[in-house]
Amino acid sequence: MAKVGYIFKAAHYDSLDPDKAWMEQYGCVQVIEEETGHEKLRPQWKQLITSLDRGDELVLAKFSNALRGSRELAAFIEFCRIKVIRIISIHDKIDSRGELFPETKVADVLEMFGSLPEECAALRKASSHVIHLKQNITQPAKEKNVSKSEREKTIVAMYNNGHSIDDIWRVSGFSSRSSVFRILNKYGVSLNRGKFSGPLGKRKPKEE
Repeated sequence: MAKVGYIFKAAHYDSLDPDKAWMEQYGCVQVIEEETGHEKLRPQWKQLITSLDRGDELVLAKFSNALRGSRELAAFIEFCRIKVIRIISIHDKIDSRGELFPETKVADVLEMFGSLPEECAALRKASSHVIHLKQNITQPAKEKNVSKSEREKTIVAMYNNGHSIDDIWRVSGFSSRSSVFRILNKYGVSLNRGKFSGPLGKRKPKEE
């Protein structure tokens, strides 16, 4: 039997160090820390669940920190029941064996169940906001706010420097190659590569 801890490092999660210390003091052989960017897939959580053996103990910071909703909670509890895995939630003050938190009442457990969807939604929203901010801050301003004229000049320069239409299309941000040809034609660029000097038009019906 092994004791393992799990913490999702949610945005504005101030209890990381105290919770980790609690788990280590309790005897957890490992404390899994899931990164904020993995909120949707939770690869560490999934790997942990598949690694648990009969009789193991799983320590959570909070149910809403580990699970993404009531449906996951129900499946998780059923899984732990079948594999006889003890569940301990520090902040919910819940121990499935009923030993660590004798002051916890049925009303407290029901309160946890009722508030779980709201807490999970708030956690997902906060995590998404942090990821969005990081992407916007780390992405160069020039890349984020490329003007129309700058994009067109880049397309012309790339073609004149020998880049393929596919390469130009991939960096242009356009949804179709025809937009690339449109820009090249607009600037009077001589299309001197390939069989055609632009996107194919509608095919004429064959004569019988």
